Formats: sequence, structure tokens, C-alpha cells
Amino acid sequence: MKLTRRQLAASLAASAAAMAQTQPAPLAGDDEERKAARERLQAAAAELAKVEIPMATEPAFQFKA
Repeated sequence: MKLTRRQLAASLAASAAAMAQTQPAPLAGDDEERKAARERLQAAAAELAKVEIPMATEPAFQFKA
């Protein structure tokens, strides 16, 4: 069976479109993990917000053009 480049591209596009339509079902523990990660992120952000850094503090690297 011979396929031209156009036929091959059309068949690949059709199969990619079919795969894109079928989405996997979300896992049961996915919401719990997301909530736990969000809480850890918010706790870390709160800890960082407590630290005061003077405006005169320079970064530990240099910008070079």
C-alpha cells in the first residue's frame, strides 16, 4: 500500500484529532493533592513575606550586556 505525503499527513492529523477528543478521567486523589500543594505554596509565601529585605540589597549576580 502506497501513501502519498498528503494522505499520510491527513491520516496523522485525523488520528491526532481523535486522540485530543478523548481526555482521561481525573484521578480521585487529584483534588486533594492540588489542595495540599496550594496550602504549602501559600504557607511558603507567607513565610517569605515576613522577611524584610532592604532596598539597598543587590542581587548575587551581575547583568552583563
